Amino acid sequence: MRRMNWRRWLPDERTLTEQLRLQLGHVGSSVVPTLLVAPLLVWTLVNARNAPWLTAWCAAIVLIKLIYAWDAERTLRTGLATTHPHRVVLRQMALNAIDAVAWGALAWVTLDDSTVAGSILVVAVLAGVAGSSMSSLAPVLPVFIAFALFEFATVGSKLWLLGNPAYHALGIAGALYITTLMGQARNSSRAARAAIDLRFENLALIEQLHASGAEAQGARLEAEQASLAKSRFLAAASHDLRQPIHAQGLFLEVLARTRLTTTQYDALANARATWQASAEMLDTLLDFSRIEAGVVEPRLQPFPLQPLLNKIENELAPQADAKGIVYRSIDTEVVVQSDPALVALVLRNLVSNAIRYTRRGGVLVACRRRAGQAVLEVWDTGIGIDPSQQQAVFREFHQLGNAERDRRKGLGLGLAIAQGLACALQQELTLSSRPGRGSVFRLSLPLAPLGTLARRPALTPIEAQAFDVRVLVIDDDESVRTGMQQLLTAWGCECDVADSIEEALVLARLRAPGVVISDYRLRDQRTGAEAIAALRAECGQTLPALLITGDTAPQRLREARATGVPLLHKPVLPAQLHHGLQCVLHRVALDSNFALLENLPPGPVGQTRVATAL
Repeated sequence: MRRMNWRRWLPDERTLTEQLRLQLGHVGSSVVPTLLVAPLLVWTLVNARNAPWLTAWCAAIVLIKLIYAWDAERTLRTGLATTHPHRVVLRQMALNAIDAVAWGALAWVTLDDSTVAGSILVVAVLAGVAGSSMSSLAPVLPVFIAFALFEFATVGSKLWLLGNPAYHALGIAGALYITTLMGQARNSSRAARAAIDLRFENLALIEQLHASGAEAQGARLEAEQASLAKSRFLAAASHDLRQPIHAQGLFLEVLARTRLTTTQYDALANARATWQASAEMLDTLLDFSRIEAGVVEPRLQPFPLQPLLNKIENELAPQADAKGIVYRSIDTEVVVQSDPALVALVLRNLVSNAIRYTRRGGVLVACRRRAGQAVLEVWDTGIGIDPSQQQAVFREFHQLGNAERDRRKGLGLGLAIAQGLACALQQELTLSSRPGRGSVFRLSLPLAPLGTLARRPALTPIEAQAFDVRVLVIDDDESVRTGMQQLLTAWGCECDVADSIEEALVLARLRAPGVVISDYRLRDQRTGAEAIAALRAECGQTLPALLITGDTAPQRLREARATGVPLLHKPVLPAQLHHGLQCVLHRVALDSNFALLENLPPGPVGQTRVATAL
């Protein structure tokens, strides 16, 4: 019988070497927690019966971890350059299997005579060890699988032998937990491998450019300059455009907490809807530019089309009414698998374009099922497009019937954006048109599998409980400072505001703050990270803090995250700010909640998910 070649489950040697380098780099960070947790467990769980065994277990855990760390450091220094990477994988699997058995032995040493609280502590620690190992070992999936299986086998066998149905149920739950971790580890391993492969591809492209001579060198420099200019524009646009929208959201929330008439409440609801639409369009437009640059990927999920059609109709039908044309959309029960934010922007651009170029008649939005796909159609009875122009209309800044470049007719970006987003979604956007009769644009979307639509969580409402804390807000935008001060005061906070680090320090010396909220980008190339560090030096290192940023440039985001201070993205929903304050003030699930926050896109979509998680 032919032996199974386990190596076929691993990538090529070059990629595997980089995955090992990534995985081994995490080992050192686990040494100190192990040296602290193991003795603490001994001190907590020791009794007259298990003292010798528990002490031996602690010594074994510490010794294994030190050997593991030494081997990782030695391998990183010399081994990866001289050793076959598959051999390193085998050694890592063996070391982690031993480490897993050692941790699992804690159940054998303690569960027989432990209290209920002690048993809960043991199970929680072992689950935590498995979870943290997933994040550090996932780059090389077989290594994590070895750890997970050996830990579960050791712990599960003990739970089964205890003969208690409750422990049997706990063992079954553990099996489900380990299975979930393996699925997450598989996804993380794929992501790491994809990032490594992309880096190699980029290096190969750069080498090709270098090898192609002076002409290629000039083209490369020109492309780099264009990319750099685009990145600077995106960073500036992101920050400068988000500032007034962020401030507007704060003022609207303050207004909502005052006594208003029914008519005023209706006007406020419309203003909030407009603010939400503006924020979503800004985020999606910036995300489109980042997608075009290869930075952001669409987030595919099942969602029904009908709420989206209703939303677009509510936004754009008044424009059609103002022109005296009919706007109609046909109800549908179709559920598609795509990115709802990007599909919304495509449809919004198509409908806006149809209304702009239709003088009489109307616009119809419908959806058909065709060959396993949902086809979104936007019909109009407008001026139509000549066949010779039907490809050109998708180019940026190309407009029909606007030779004078009247800005009231737009900039000619709508169809270019729609086409670019359709390409990003890997879907087809087509056009059929007859001059003088009208046009129809069709966007094909994959149908979602039956039963996959999950209920989307609603944004957690702001709780009525007021804060009892002095907040120091640092922002160089006066409207943002005013909006933050009014909103925080409405929540029961005492609020001081400053537009610079120096002013913040003066205020802190007069009235010590209980929490700091700072914009990341301040005047004179200063940052909120510097402001928080200066205030903590003045008021104590435990001073709670939040960073808020309007930047979406990857480098800026990396800089902000490196501070370790929780990060929110403008425009910040008031509910998200409220929950963020709760977290930093009460230290509630701070690390996990804000790690989730940083992995989500900025803007209303990401904020809804985060506020729900918080």
